[in-house]
Amino acid sequence: MLTPDRIEALCEQSKDRLAAARAAIRAKGSALVAFSGGVDSALVLKLALEELGDRAVALTAISASVAPAEKAEAARLAKLWGARHLQIDSKELDDPRYAQNPTNRCYFCKSELYAICEQKRAELGLAVVMDGFNADDRKDHRPGQKAAREREIYSPLADAQLTKDEVRAWSYRLGLPTWNKPAMPCLASRIPYGTAVTVERLRQIGGAEAALRRLGLKIFRVRFHEEIARIEVSAEEFPKFHDAQFREAALNAVKAQGFKFVVLDLEPFRSGRLNEAAGVVSKPEGAVALPVVAS
Repeated sequence: MLTPDRIEALCEQSKDRLAAARAAIRAKGSALVAFSGGVDSALVLKLALEELGDRAVALTAISASVAPAEKAEAARLAKLWGARHLQIDSKELDDPRYAQNPTNRCYFCKSELYAICEQKRAELGLAVVMDGFNADDRKDHRPGQKAAREREIYSPLADAQLTKDEVRAWSYRLGLPTWNKPAMPCLASRIPYGTAVTVERLRQIGGAEAALRRLGLKIFRVRFHEEIARIEVSAEEFPKFHDAQFREAALNAVKAQGFKFVVLDLEPFRSGRLNEAAGVVSKPEGAVALPVVAS
């Protein structure tokens, strides 16, 4: 969590880069914003609305790989800010290359998304499609960036060299409720590479995560392993599982989605573990398992 002092410092060090992002957005004249409702795309949409007014339009792709709560949150935010908001069905699951779940699965998903965006941009006579890639995303395994380059998608945050923490800091400064929202990648990211992505599996995962969120968990993932659901939880929330009643409630909630076994990973959740397991990226230095504490 960013502290007030840290937020102030981040905004101060990046104020010229935010101004540059604003100027670049304004210079486009009009834009369609690929809007998921997450931290990054929310800031891009907010800046676009402030700089372009009704010449900025939000588009959210609707598919089984997006949790229902995320779709609802995107719609709520767009309405709150008075944005014109398009919600278009996305058909990436119909693409066998996506469904086979290779390590570049995101490329096929983003290709579908940007094809939809480009079609709507042309229909509406807008100048450009914008996305929420930030400067830190360019350091990670992000196959979707290849799709963005192919479609000439404009990434104002990345182009201005704004980092994830700076995006959160400016979101806080601008009063965006997304400023401290946990990362929420698509549900397919819970399925190991090489294991097929299906609508039923996505529904299982989405249902299990929604149920655990209702129990009070905030930063976690439910990983799919056929009959087994493996829960990764942040180190801060791990002690919740010391309570027998909470464990039983979590067990029943996840089993209700069709899993036969539910296990708790002793290594705390962090983004990127799926890619580490596949050998796509290396494990970061200092990433260690949570020590087992007797209770």
